[in-house]
Amino acid sequence: MTNRRTFIKNSAMATAAVGLTATMPLAMDSCAGANEKLVCGLIGANGMGFSDLKAFLGQKNTECAAICDVDENVLNRRIADTEKIQGTKPKGFTDYRKLLEEPGIDVVIIGTPDHWHCLPMVEACQAGKDVYCEKPLGNTIEEINIMERAAEKYNTVVQVGMWQRSDPHWRDAVEYVNSGKLGKIRTVRTWAYQGWMGNIPVKPDSEPPAGVDYDFWLGPAQKRPFNPNRFHFNFRWYYDYAGGLMTDWGVHIIDYGLFGMGDPSPKSIMAMGGKFAYPDDAAETPDTLQALYEFDGHTMLWDHGVGIDGGYFGRNHGVGFVGNNGTLVVDRSGWEVIPERKQNKDVIERVDLIKGTGKGLELHMANFIEGVKERNRDLNANITVAANTARVAHLGNIAHRTGKRLYWDNEKSTFIGDDDANSYLVPTYRAPWELPKV
Repeated sequence: MTNRRTFIKNSAMATAAVGLTATMPLAMDSCAGANEKLVCGLIGANGMGFSDLKAFLGQKNTECAAICDVDENVLNRRIADTEKIQGTKPKGFTDYRKLLEEPGIDVVIIGTPDHWHCLPMVEACQAGKDVYCEKPLGNTIEEINIMERAAEKYNTVVQVGMWQRSDPHWRDAVEYVNSGKLGKIRTVRTWAYQGWMGNIPVKPDSEPPAGVDYDFWLGPAQKRPFNPNRFHFNFRWYYDYAGGLMTDWGVHIIDYGLFGMGDPSPKSIMAMGGKFAYPDDAAETPDTLQALYEFDGHTMLWDHGVGIDGGYFGRNHGVGFVGNNGTLVVDRSGWEVIPERKQNKDVIERVDLIKGTGKGLELHMANFIEGVKERNRDLNANITVAANTARVAHLGNIAHRTGKRLYWDNEKSTFIGDDDANSYLVPTYRAPWELPKV
């Protein structure tokens, strides 16, 4: 009998050949067997990559066959951790391309730094694998565009790690926003004030740790001497590899500001901020930033602060949908509605805090696995959703870096009349790596 992997590959090839719709395999997938074991490979195993793997292995009929990491210390530790979870030892690789050649792998989890999302994802799509990719989708807007095209071309089921899209209380909050009870939404506040993230002390360049293929870790990014501040967790504070708090937490929080308003694209963007709290530390991205987005009929504010917790409504992160009748506030703990008061009366009914489940990641992974088995690409954080949110976050960073009010043409994926801003859209890959052509 045709197995699931052969079936999916043949279905994708047939779809590409005759121009069938992406939903066609769903009706044909009965030969795959809904209970067949789903096998994954993990690329990038140090942080969220391994959290994603644990969530994957927490689902029924799942297995990890291979793990890849350029840090052999991380690789060996995660191989041992995975063996404890599933009872079998996955293969280990330091080159993701070797992992993609492994037979029997159905899906690939990508948990690398942001600058290493595009190449593995595109090549996984080309290899007929489905993909769970950490957020943000890409490190530049052109990478995002390429990844979106690859998923469409190869009919790939993609879920991006914006797991709040699968968390029931967040979705319930959006349902309330869409009910109209808040009245006209005039602005959306999104913020992340992260007190646990402090300054990054300056450290000298050094030799990479033993067991680390540093040149491969850099990959398409600019060649630089090894510095511990740029490695592992702290990579997110350098534009070569990521976009700071804007694309780290912002992609989670901005995402729900967009979701509640129907996932629009902004018309214009402006931003101000800088290294105001820790001007002399080693980080490159701003510790303080406000970005203002103009949409048809409303604005959205992004506001972040590193090293402090003093956010809006007494919360260090969240989204506030500000309507004429009241404001709905939601964060990872839950949501509530704060009514406007007129003539000393509440305009609408107050909604006290409705708590969340705390199981967003597990539910998000279950949504991905169901989509893979049913060949359903319309997942909670599918490629279209993730691409739009990641672009919006990067637009805020580009507005800050140029210091201008920028006007965005979403259809053409370009800034209107601004060559300086457009220079940030397409990355320059370091040889021998090349930006994929899809």
